[in-house]
Amino acid sequence: MDLKFTETAKATDEERDAVDALLGAPETGWEGGSGRSSDELRWARGGAAARDRRDLLLPALHAVNDRVGWLSEGALDYICRRLTVPPAEAYGVATFYSMFSVRPRPAKVLHVCTDLACAARGGSLSAAKALGPDVSVQPSPCLGLCERAPAALLIRAGTCPSPAPGQAPDPESPLRGGTPGSAPDPAEGASPAPPAIDARGSGGGAPGAGAGAEPRVGKGRGGEEPAYATAVIAPATPTALAAATAAPDLAPAEPSAGAAVPQAGDPALTLLARVGVVDPASLDDYRAHGGYAALRRAFALGPAGVIREVTDAGLLGRGGAAFPTGRKWQATASQADHPHYLVCNADESEPGTFKDRVLMEGDPYALIEAMTIAGYAVGAHKGFLYLRGEYPRALALLENAITSARARGLLGEDVLGQGYAFDIEIRRGAGAYICGEETAIFNSIEGYRGEPRTKPPFPVEKGLFGKPTAVNNVETLVNVLPILTGRTEETKLFCLSGNVARPGIYELPFGVTLRELIELAGPPDRMRAVLLGGAAGSFVRPDELDIPLTFEGTRAAGTTLGSGVVLVLDHTVELPRVLLRIAEFFRDESCGQCVPCRVGTVRQEEALHRIKDRTGAAAAGDIALLREVGRAMRDASICGLGQTAWNAVESAIDRLGAYE
Repeated sequence: MDLKFTETAKATDEERDAVDALLGAPETGWEGGSGRSSDELRWARGGAAARDRRDLLLPALHAVNDRVGWLSEGALDYICRRLTVPPAEAYGVATFYSMFSVRPRPAKVLHVCTDLACAARGGSLSAAKALGPDVSVQPSPCLGLCERAPAALLIRAGTCPSPAPGQAPDPESPLRGGTPGSAPDPAEGASPAPPAIDARGSGGGAPGAGAGAEPRVGKGRGGEEPAYATAVIAPATPTALAAATAAPDLAPAEPSAGAAVPQAGDPALTLLARVGVVDPASLDDYRAHGGYAALRRAFALGPAGVIREVTDAGLLGRGGAAFPTGRKWQATASQADHPHYLVCNADESEPGTFKDRVLMEGDPYALIEAMTIAGYAVGAHKGFLYLRGEYPRALALLENAITSARARGLLGEDVLGQGYAFDIEIRRGAGAYICGEETAIFNSIEGYRGEPRTKPPFPVEKGLFGKPTAVNNVETLVNVLPILTGRTEETKLFCLSGNVARPGIYELPFGVTLRELIELAGPPDRMRAVLLGGAAGSFVRPDELDIPLTFEGTRAAGTTLGSGVVLVLDHTVELPRVLLRIAEFFRDESCGQCVPCRVGTVRQEEALHRIKDRTGAAAAGDIALLREVGRAMRDASICGLGQTAWNAVESAIDRLGAYE
């Protein structure tokens, strides 16, 4: 590929239509229009106006990829002209993400999970490879569907699936599954949608849709071209894979989000109380079950009062770092530089983690309300919801929730008539674990490679677009609602998967033991080990199950609570193969920015390959090398990926005697 502007590679009509639907028609010949006028040959627009559009690079890449299935040289050239981005930089961004391809491939791409939970359930890669040449099979890290493992995700490129005006939502849309619904009817008392604070609205996520687009809830209009479609296949049996790839539009509906919550309906639940109970597409149903009471109380308390309540509650971040949320919000709110931003990190990519997906699919309005409260507290008027690209149903439901909230005056220029302006824009990720790091997410949104930034300065000082920014994950934000409405007991969400009888999301008070949690899920007859905290976590033995599940309790036991992953492995699992898969994951997901991680993850995988069938003295030399490499990664990597890449391997060697 020629990494400069070229006159030889031209975008196709479909590629241009996809980009123009997002950005609007080109205004000048310099932007890819049909020629340059004599006036345009005398001047060119650029500078600040061009730089302000750089953050639309990732949505533009998504638009072409969703329409055509891959990114051609002509499409990249057209995007770069429209956004005034150097082609070499756009190529670097496009090749950073696993969901994009710069080589031709079929319109149908099947992402097959090869990670730990799916491997423990047998996997489905071999069956997928037999599907035929019209499907591109792509091995994928964890798809966040661990309770239904093994899992796969089919994406078929095609025309924008938004229905024509007046057309009813298609029942086969991603909104289906569980309790389908639609946006409120204006005739039922809905107020007109207030004008968006930012002209781009929330349209950055919809394939082929521009600012303020309606949720993606239908097929293409003409019927002549295939419509963009997704199909989640879980469990991914050979029969289910063949049926879904043959006709994605006719794939069976996903079970409701409540099916992932074995405790659904239990009155003791707090964060999961509405999951499986309310219609996730209905704002009225959400409000009938206590929705937006917390936002009204937040306005009564004022920004400082909200921060005080969150601080007094002792809420710690639930993404793994456990940083005090109140302190983060206070530090952001106190910055003199403006504007302030809020970023919700919904790029849930830690293997074995799926709690945020269940919350977004089962109770999407709770996240919208919580983001509004957080924005109010930190003085932000714009929030970005960075959503994992492999979550199509969550995307559809969140787009619907944002549209409905705007229509009811719960987002926009005057939220609830309180004179506070706040709006939310969804940005889709594209398959990069590293973008879950709080500064890598800024680079991704801004249109750069998703590489972490050196700290300091910290995000609360210089974050998104160089402005003070508060970053919180989904579970952390949703915890704010019960804090403001009088919750009495703090709970934690745990993701149970692997060799258990009832995998799913469990909500329990802090302090229960690991044994009590696994007993709820149905342990295997012969347990080999438990992985706490995902690939970045640590293994524990079956005789260590009385560890209290608190941040302090797990730390004292030499392990980590992390994001709440609890992966149970029985005696049939080959531990060296599990460790090798963890090493492959970190090698693939390293952004390559710093040498300790870029080289260390490769050396770690190479050593584990050499000793996968060895024990004792035959493995001793490579184990010593692994320890040396692991210490270097932990001490010298610039972000948490490299610093934790050795954790699981180290614990398996020291606690489980993996190679003895």
